[in-house]
Amino acid sequence: MANEDEDRPRKATAHEIGQDLSLLSVEELTARIALLRGEIDRLEAASAKKRASRSAADSFFKS
Repeated sequence: MANEDEDRPRKATAHEIGQDLSLLSVEELTARIALLRGEIDRLEAASAKKRASRSAADSFFKS
C-alpha cells in the first residue's frame, strides 16, 4: 500500500550553490532567480541596517 506522503508533490528545494542546472526547466530557473534576488535584497537590507547601527555607535563614541 502506498504512503499518502508519496502522492503529494514535493516541495521545491531551495537553490544550492554550485548545483547542476542542466536538469532544471526554464520555469524552475526563473523561480530560482526570483528566490535568489529576494535573498539578495534581504541580505542587503540587513547589511544596511548593521552599517547604520555601527555608524551611529561610531558617531556617539567619537563625540
